[in-house]
Amino acid sequence: MLPTMTSETGKGLKLLLIVPHPDDEVYGASGTLMEYLAAGESCGLVTLTRGEAGRTLGLCDGPEELARMRAVELAACLEVIGLTTTPGSLHEQHQFPDKYLKDYPFEELVETAREAMERLRPETVLTFPPNGSNGHPDHMTTHRAVKAAWDRLPAGSRPVLWYYASETPPENEELRAAWLPPTVKRDVSALVTRKLQAIACHRSQALSTVDFIRKFPERVTSETFYEVPESLRGAQS
Repeated sequence: MLPTMTSETGKGLKLLLIVPHPDDEVYGASGTLMEYLAAGESCGLVTLTRGEAGRTLGLCDGPEELARMRAVELAACLEVIGLTTTPGSLHEQHQFPDKYLKDYPFEELVETAREAMERLRPETVLTFPPNGSNGHPDHMTTHRAVKAAWDRLPAGSRPVLWYYASETPPENEELRAAWLPPTVKRDVSALVTRKLQAIACHRSQALSTVDFIRKFPERVTSETFYEVPESLRGAQS
């Protein structure tokens, strides 16, 4: 786990992201993070893997070297966002197996998410939707773990739960069947320069950047989320 920054005020976080890979924080939520941080709110990020199974683009050899490279890239990205330089904000990185989260003991993933939510007391938690946005197994497993952890929190004290959401339904029929359209829209166009700078820090994942901008150009300036209905937040599970 990387070093973390902890709040000295005892106040809970404004927003906590729980995602599987380095770079999962930047495309769909970095503008929102920047806005909250600029307003003096504390935010947090839990990255479950080191991203060692990702693309290398010939920049390094082997999973361990890639994991080290992606840690440097992520640190640079979070510095641009301001997440690791704002008092009370934090980043925690775990070493669950990239690409193989679905094969890992599920209860350990759930406990990691539950412990983070109880300790950090976020107002809102953000993760992937049931279809993982793009069907990535790690995205879908992370959704299941975060949702299970959220369900186990005491009724009436659960944070708001957001999922990444696109206004464009997936082309894949199976993914489209589980698509949740956005209910929260945030205009981050004023921060587009810094957002693009933060995205560019993930140099080894440049093809993911190209794919994202090609498919969802509107989400560079507009960040959209699905908010789990209020009725479910206070319901017994």
